[in-house]
Amino acid sequence: MARVTVEDCVTRVPNRFELVLLAAQRARAVSAGAPLTVDRDNDKNPVVALREIADHTVSTDDLRQGLIGSMQKHVEVDEPEEDNMAALMQAGDWAAVAQDESGRTSGPPTGSPTAASAPTPPGGYSDE
Repeated sequence: MARVTVEDCVTRVPNRFELVLLAAQRARAVSAGAPLTVDRDNDKNPVVALREIADHTVSTDDLRQGLIGSMQKHVEVDEPEEDNMAALMQAGDWAAVAQDESGRTSGPPTGSPTAASAPTPPGGYSDE
């Protein structure tokens, strides 16, 4: 039954490799409790996922976006605007950090521990 289902799905997703990825993503969603859009008919989740794709009851675009999101390791975060960054730099401890022409900092920010005042690790050993 799965072979016929794959042949039906190829019309909707021409690349078989992409079809496998999308069906696996949908099968994982079904395993996690997503509602079925077709009758189970005593089939396992991957076969149900293929039947859903073949019957156009799930959106392949939504499956692609879910697949991409599940594979991303790094989520991009909007960085603050330059105007806000200047205000944040002046308000925080980093206002005391001086920078030379190369962009390196010349000292730690106020309120941060230095090497001389760092607490001794548990066990009493230190790097000195």
